[in-house]
Amino acid sequence: MEKLSSKLLSEIAGIIYCVREYFFPSFCALCGESLFGAGECRYGLCAVCRDAFTVPGEARCKRCGRPLISEQGDCLSCREAGERFCGPVTTLFPYTGKFRRLLAAYKFGKSRALGHFLAEKIREAAAGLPPDFCWVPVPPRPGKLRSTGWDQVEYLAKILQKDFPFSRCLKRLPSRSQKELGLADRKTNLMGRIRCIKSPPKTVILLDDLVTTGSTMEACAAALKEGGAGEVRGFCLFYD
Repeated sequence: MEKLSSKLLSEIAGIIYCVREYFFPSFCALCGESLFGAGECRYGLCAVCRDAFTVPGEARCKRCGRPLISEQGDCLSCREAGERFCGPVTTLFPYTGKFRRLLAAYKFGKSRALGHFLAEKIREAAAGLPPDFCWVPVPPRPGKLRSTGWDQVEYLAKILQKDFPFSRCLKRLPSRSQKELGLADRKTNLMGRIRCIKSPPKTVILLDDLVTTGSTMEACAAALKEGGAGEVRGFCLFYD
């Protein structure tokens, strides 16, 4: 009976896919080619474009997660920065070229399918992270959900929460948008503007989509440690 049900459900899913594609054809978010099969539609990318996004294996800075050129362990910027609230940060892709277009299609184009693809990449990279850490999504700015209808980081968290423990223990108070500020102002804009609204986990992995100066991660990590967290790490899909 279970085999019959699974087969029937598979056939129904195939019929729904064919009907949807007939009336509402899907296209790759990067190259614009038509998507074929439920697998391609699920991720919003054709097989060729998906294969171009492999989790990198080159040497990375142990603190900010950016690729190392000639340094070992920590990059020069991190060595000069001194101590930070946020510990090692894992990053995946540079915020350039096709990677930048991918984030734009997900973040601003609100492509939910790309969320499943990005979540898959997070799962791959998370295999090397401590399994007992609790994930905390970086909170959106106040009013974002009302103005845009969604938060791209929270959407990833909802997909991933069946794989990892999550806690929504942070809240962002009103502040200026980080992307509108210069380097110096970004470093101070959010400090003290992110608060714990409940007791945080003892060990945390902060989840965000893009790291530029690291100021958002630092403000979140500072709030978590003030609230009682011990070790705080970071995870960002893209680095600038």
